[in-house]
Amino acid sequence: MEGKTLPNYEFSPLGDMGVVVKVGEVIDQRTHENVVMLAEYIQEQPFLGMIEIVPGFTTVTIYYDPIVLLQHFPQGPMPYERVTAILDQVCQQLTIRHKAEPRLVEIPVCYGGSYGPDLDIVAQQNDLTPEEVISIHCSAEYLVYMIGFAPGFPYLGGMDGRLATPRRSTPRLSIPKGSVGIGGSQTGIYSIETPGGWQIIGRTPQSLFQPNESHPSLLCAGDKVRFRPISEEEYEAGKKVSL
Repeated sequence: MEGKTLPNYEFSPLGDMGVVVKVGEVIDQRTHENVVMLAEYIQEQPFLGMIEIVPGFTTVTIYYDPIVLLQHFPQGPMPYERVTAILDQVCQQLTIRHKAEPRLVEIPVCYGGSYGPDLDIVAQQNDLTPEEVISIHCSAEYLVYMIGFAPGFPYLGGMDGRLATPRRSTPRLSIPKGSVGIGGSQTGIYSIETPGGWQIIGRTPQSLFQPNESHPSLLCAGDKVRFRPISEEEYEAGKKVSL
């Protein structure tokens, strides 16, 4: 099946080196697919002066070098107008392409205890036992909508509403990397040590961000994630392997 996938889109500037393309109003599967399609198309067929593409929940942000464009087209439109004209043509012609099955990545997690100090809070807030929280959290497949907040940090969609829990009123100054948390209706994994306010229910020994690798982020937009509970012994063993 082929056809236009972006019937509605709009552009807005981001400083003097970026364009934000909004392709949807709500965070859902269709909007995510449009974000991924647009980002992949531009990545595969970059235009002169393009620097970077950053997919979001409902947007794709494209950064470009205005100096390069001015040097090559001194008499033409200003860089922002030139870039938006290119993107407008892309959005009008973008067609549905066959997509391979998304990659499924299993993330081992040691829940509770010192690894998940807020597991009991999430359970109490939702009238569940800690064991039920773990079971529900591990029963779903989560879609990676985007990577952000910190390098390699995945924003995951698909969490069961029974686990939704408000963020902490006072954020922690330091959350260990690998911590698995719940913030509102979302769940995510802290890829590096950083401050944060999500409720921490567990921790994975899996490294999500390795800056020295050619692909430093373990996950990318469009991947699927499933969590698997492990013991403290398995966590410690896995941590040694990931070092």
